[in-house]
Amino acid sequence: MVVLFIGDVVGGPGRRGLQAAMPGLRERYAPELVVVNGENSAGGMGITEKTAQALFDAGADVITSGNHVYRHRSVYGFLNRSDRVVRPANYPYANPGRGYTVVECGERRVGVINLSGAIGLRVARSPFHEVDNILEKIECDFAIVDFHAEVTSEKVAMGWHLDGRVAAVLGTHTHVPTADARVLPQGTAFISDVGMTGSRTSVLGVKPELILESLITQMPVKFETAEEDVWVMGAAVEVNDRGLADSITPVMVPAP
Repeated sequence: MVVLFIGDVVGGPGRRGLQAAMPGLRERYAPELVVVNGENSAGGMGITEKTAQALFDAGADVITSGNHVYRHRSVYGFLNRSDRVVRPANYPYANPGRGYTVVECGERRVGVINLSGAIGLRVARSPFHEVDNILEKIECDFAIVDFHAEVTSEKVAMGWHLDGRVAAVLGTHTHVPTADARVLPQGTAFISDVGMTGSRTSVLGVKPELILESLITQMPVKFETAEEDVWVMGAAVEVNDRGLADSITPVMVPAP
């Protein structure tokens, strides 16, 4: 089966771009499961119940997130109710939401695990220890991991740590697609970062002039989501009957 994973959707332009591109993506890759990182779907930072629903309407089966998941307090109750939206599992246990979920795809049960890197980001527990604990108790035929991390070395290390134990380790957070997509020796598909779904006429989805003003003046600047030249980025992973990957294909397409 094919799992289509979509990188960080940035604001309204990213949501609308994904909606427009999804029919073509379905025709090209024929995914049985679509996982979308939506932690920047609300105004470029955070997620709300409304933007989550927009991603589901666009074709997402499961939504992952990251360090901005709690930006909007109104989403806390929704995170507790939904079994299709996950937040990093190595956040404090009492925080709203869940760190992984299991969904049925035909006759197969697929685990989707969300982790945050520990280097440069705030977490309660090591992502390496946390994912080991989850894999001991999760009941599924195979698992997909969204590793939302800042540092490439930590992402690569996670790929090797989980090689042969999960179908894919897919990096998010830095919004820039990397050129290291491959299937590791024991059968786990890996990429350091799948990129973002949003404007390429931007700095990580934000209007360039605002980022430049912030960097040059070192003064507070209100960021606004860029809208031009929207691309959809991610990866398509082909998973075999053993629950491991036969291939990983980076996805980079302009929104229609």
